[in-house]
Amino acid sequence: MSARDLLCIGAAAFALTACGNSDRDDLQRWMAEQRAQVKPTVPPISEPKKFTPQAYTEAASFEPFNMQKLTQALRRDSNQPSSSGLIAPELSRRKESLEAFPLDSMAMVGSLTRNGQPVALVSVDKLLYQVRVGNHLGLNYGRITNISETELGLREIVQDAAGEWIERVATLQLQEKAK
Repeated sequence: MSARDLLCIGAAAFALTACGNSDRDDLQRWMAEQRAQVKPTVPPISEPKKFTPQAYTEAASFEPFNMQKLTQALRRDSNQPSSSGLIAPELSRRKESLEAFPLDSMAMVGSLTRNGQPVALVSVDKLLYQVRVGNHLGLNYGRITNISETELGLREIVQDAAGEWIERVATLQLQEKAK
């Protein structure tokens, strides 16, 4: 390399460094001006609402753990036959595959007759199942009691508010696809 080439390279490098600082100084000056012009406004926080507790007025009218009421309830329950007889056979049998799904996730999509017996077509998770009277489905120990062209009848065993096992009737209606 000649001295002339070195001199040209040096001049170009000097010119590039001189240009870089002026842009940065302009940018710094503009940023300072913008910070000075913008004043943030923070809305004041409102005072918290005063909490006034309500007096419990039902203390005198009803005591849930009254010994007399508990004794009466125990006597009444001991005279009634136990409803656990409904659930005992259900707990001892092997569960069927459709008992893992809730009824609202199932859809009856058709029915047919095989060997003179009605068969319903039930769709669950994009799979099609054939069910007959006596099969179980749903989470509440549901047992199919009847199958018609438009619906599937079930007997379920559920707990009521008092914790007693009761029978409940449920149906699964034929679902027609919208066109």
